[in-house]
Order: sequence, then structure tokens, then C-alpha cells
Amino acid sequence: MSGGTAPSGAALLDQFLGWLGDEKRASALTVTAYRGDVGRFLRFLALHLGAEPDLPALAALRQADFRAWLAEEAREAAARTDYARDKANRTRVRRMSAVRSFFRYLARRHGLDNAAPGLMRSPRVRVPLPRPLPVGAALAAPAGIASLAHTALAEHRDGALFTLLYGAGLRIGEALALDLRDLPRASAEGAVLRVRGKGNKERLVPLLPAVLSALQHWANRHPDPAPDSPLFPGVRGGRLDPAVAQKAMRDYRRLAGLPEHATPHALRHSFATHLLENGADLRSIQELLGHASLSTTQRYTLADEAHLLEVWRRTHPRAGLPGTAKEHADGG
Repeated sequence: MSGGTAPSGAALLDQFLGWLGDEKRASALTVTAYRGDVGRFLRFLALHLGAEPDLPALAALRQADFRAWLAEEAREAAARTDYARDKANRTRVRRMSAVRSFFRYLARRHGLDNAAPGLMRSPRVRVPLPRPLPVGAALAAPAGIASLAHTALAEHRDGALFTLLYGAGLRIGEALALDLRDLPRASAEGAVLRVRGKGNKERLVPLLPAVLSALQHWANRHPDPAPDSPLFPGVRGGRLDPAVAQKAMRDYRRLAGLPEHATPHALRHSFATHLLENGADLRSIQELLGHASLSTTQRYTLADEAHLLEVWRRTHPRAGLPGTAKEHADGG
């Protein structure tokens, strides 16, 4: 362990997070996630090495040290159910990615030379397919959720918010980051909403007349007409907490008998899946959703195939009979 003036791991993490926020323009949520993931790794090293790691200690880490960290992470997943274990594996993959990013930053800014992080093998995880709601359930959700609100203002707000989530495919964080001034005006060409998504990237999302009408209806009742006020405020005037919106959907899904995957994000999945089912092309859906990679959007084609197969299994007269699956696979 090197002493002297070498920066500590905590100081290096603060520098890394500042770089992420100031230069890479990462969102506050992303910075918070990196703080937790890399901080967790550094706390493990403090126990593993017997002292808080500094820059020379990080440079001296061997593959065996990283394997020890991964083994510690794996112990948390070992005794879980298949679903929880897969979720834990996805968390491990995310943490490994964060640590690799941290070491790449150290290499660029501090000249750290350590190839070990790049040699780590990620655990295999199943990529979960999007689970949309049926069209009728998605259409009914905004009004149903709004009807459970405790005040008239919250009813109008929730109706507009959930109409936007399904009608435009926004992430809940993207919707709650909007200000009143972001609302577009209707025109002959239609209304387009400017959305700031992951990585601070902007995209343009066209609004259906029904979505624009719901937003304007809410804007006319908004308690604070200042242009820079949050479009969807909470009871104290600040931005609505995502947890409040998630609870509203959770309360509604229980009353409506919807499955547990009926979350605000499921409305985004529903938006994309229903577009695909009605003939939209993947490139257009990719742009509407703000996906950086087309492969992310292609999950919706897999989900659609899975849905068709499930319909076939449930409704075909021969489904479930011996030999049916093989005959289907052989084209017989």
C-alpha cells in the first residue's frame, strides 16, 4: 500500500462522479448509481486489502482480487430463487460495468495501467422480454388511475401523466423532468414534444391529439403557471416523486386485477408493442423510444413472437397434445 500524497479511492471516486456529471452530462440518477456501485467495490477492497485503497493500490490489483470481489457478489445470489438470482446477476453485470468505467477513467486521467478489470467475465443473464399490457388495459389505465386520486388536482395531473406515458412511450423519469414551458402548441403539422432521455440526449416525440388534449387540459388547471415550474408537481410544489406515480399504478392494478408487471414502465412497453403490432417499423420505434441501439428495440419483436406462440398454445385445438410441438417445429 503506497502512502504519501497518493489520492484515496474515495477522492478518486468523487473525481470520477464529477467527470460523469460535468463532462459526460450523465443524469443525476446515473451518477447516483455509479456512486453506489463503485463505492461498494471500494468498500470491499478496504476489507480485502486491510486499508482504504489509493491509486497505487488500485493499479496493483490482480485478477485474483477481482475474482474475490465477484465471489463475494455471487454469494448474495446463490440462495435465491431463479427470478431473484437472475435479477442479482443483472445487478452484478451493472456493477462490473461501473467498475470498468471507473478504471478507464483512472487510465485516462491518472495514467493507471491495469488490464485486470477488462479480463473479468460477466455472469450470464437472461434478457427479459418486454411485458406489455393488452390494448384495452393500457387505454383504460390513465382514467382508472386518475379516479383513485385524493384531490381534483391530483386526478387531472395523474390522468395527463399516464396518458403521456402510454400515448408517447416516455420513461417515467423523462415525463417527470418536463416543465410547463416544454408543452408544445398544436399546429397544422401536429404537436411535437422535446424530451431529454438517457445520457442527456434529446429526441422529438410527436403527440397524438388525445395526448396533447390531456396535457393542455391539465396545464389549464396547473397550480403554478410559471414556465419553469414542473409539469407534474407533487403536493409541495416540487417535482412529483416517481415513487408516488408507481404507487398510484400499483393501487390501480390491484383493483383492476392487472398482473404485477403492470407498472408505469409497462405502459412504455405497451406503446412500443402496440405500434409494432400495427405495422410500425423498428427504426421509427427506436427513435420514438430514444434507444441508442436497434438491438434494444428488437426485443419487442421477440416479445411479439412469444405472445403469438402463447396465443397458439392456448387456442389451437391440438395444443398440448403429444407431438404437437415437434410437428410445429418441423413445419408439419
